[in-house]
Amino acid sequence: MRATKEEQSQEAIRLEKVKQLRQLNIEPYPAASFSINSTAQKITDTYTKDPTTCQEVIIAGRLMSRRIMGKVAFGDLKDHTGNIQLYFNRDILCPSEDKMIYNILFKKLLDLGDIIGIHGNAFITKVGALAVNVKKLTLLTKATKPLPAVKEVKKEGKTQTFYSFSNPEHRYRQRYVDLILNQPVKETFLQRTKILNTMREYFNKSDYLEVETPILQPIYGGAAARPFKTHHNTLDMPLYLRISNELYLKRLIVGGFLGVYEFSKDFRNEGMSRFHNPEFTLLELYVAYKDYYWAMDYVETLIKETALALHGTTKITVGNHLIDFGTKWKRFTIFGAIKHFTNIDVSQMDEQQLRQVAVDLGVAIQPNIGKGKIIDEIFSKKCEPNLIQPTIIMDHPIEMSPLAKQHRKNPNLVERFEVICNGKEICNTYSELNDPLEQRKRFENEMALGKRGDAEAMILDEDYLRALSYAMPPTVGIGIGIDRLVMIMTNAPSIQEVILFPQMRQEEKNKII
Repeated sequence: MRATKEEQSQEAIRLEKVKQLRQLNIEPYPAASFSINSTAQKITDTYTKDPTTCQEVIIAGRLMSRRIMGKVAFGDLKDHTGNIQLYFNRDILCPSEDKMIYNILFKKLLDLGDIIGIHGNAFITKVGALAVNVKKLTLLTKATKPLPAVKEVKKEGKTQTFYSFSNPEHRYRQRYVDLILNQPVKETFLQRTKILNTMREYFNKSDYLEVETPILQPIYGGAAARPFKTHHNTLDMPLYLRISNELYLKRLIVGGFLGVYEFSKDFRNEGMSRFHNPEFTLLELYVAYKDYYWAMDYVETLIKETALALHGTTKITVGNHLIDFGTKWKRFTIFGAIKHFTNIDVSQMDEQQLRQVAVDLGVAIQPNIGKGKIIDEIFSKKCEPNLIQPTIIMDHPIEMSPLAKQHRKNPNLVERFEVICNGKEICNTYSELNDPLEQRKRFENEMALGKRGDAEAMILDEDYLRALSYAMPPTVGIGIGIDRLVMIMTNAPSIQEVILFPQMRQEEKNKII
């Protein structure tokens, strides 16, 4: 994106300052390390308890504001923990006749956005504000591009700050600027990490092993999705970015592990929306000798504990809804949910009857998809949006779930459940199919759908079938969409808000922002 003429002018001025600094033997990008002993947050937390602990503080961060008043000045420094006010006094900084540091460096050659190091002591100003009395200032990095302008508006005695950097497209493309200017954005990603750490601790307490499986796969599998394809030159063979890590994790269960999990980056070559990004994070956990009934309680407790760790409560505001993960989650069969919300029983219908129901309900479906996906489309359009509180949808038709174990009571169903929350699926779980002959049959059915034109149909994986032939114990698999879970836990309106660098359209080179 092309910079405006004003931005180009400001950048030219700053680049000239880089030259002037070097002429004064001040390196704008020094190589030496700068050892800090405190942070903005630490000073704020400890000063009121014991001021003596803040008499020799060394901090570093970005200069965010500057107010010069004669021989004194105030500024705001932002580090990785927050903001702290700075107090500059010319006589303290430059006790000799040489006023270079104050008059030249601070007033003329230092700009907002520059990274500086500060030696000083904390104190309370005359107006009762905490600040650091600067005794030594060091330029650590010169910013040659100005930060977007800040506008402050006073309303009813309160000052509100507005940043020009609020356009979502600009924010997602230049997340580094977004993180500098918009503190709530940074908080979202700090919370994301806390969610992941909470889940890891929960799994590790059960001695489940965190593993890594291939991202580049010779055969994509484990889900119904269209893959990204590439080519390995040395091996002269096609490879695919994984759409799931499921089949590899189940190979490890065959190999003898009790429980394995992975926070995996998966890739699906499909549409984009506020709920979909082609690159996303999926948590998959596989536990031997367990089934989907056990997993229902396990997932419910896991997400409840995650909410408590993040917010101290199981009740979370998401948009206009108050979602409570602490109550016992409702459970519907998928056919029961469809009947509940449409008043139509589709449980005994064949493909043609289902197509007619979809037409009657105004649900658009592709002509080349089979019975399972028609049911899935009807459920997604007519049931999911109504499920705001966490709800378990269970016992899917066998056509929908090629990798799930046949239901112990109804051979037309599988032992599978999804968790729907805030109108979207956040978890998919099933008792794993471990019969290699039945699995081959399911793969072959999927390949038949592929020949009909279903681009998302699964393909047959001979090595996975070979692994099952060595016997995989009864196993349950749990898949949780991390991005969607973080959206709910942080009250984010789109998936792009919880991914640091979401996929974007190609940047228009001549577009001015």
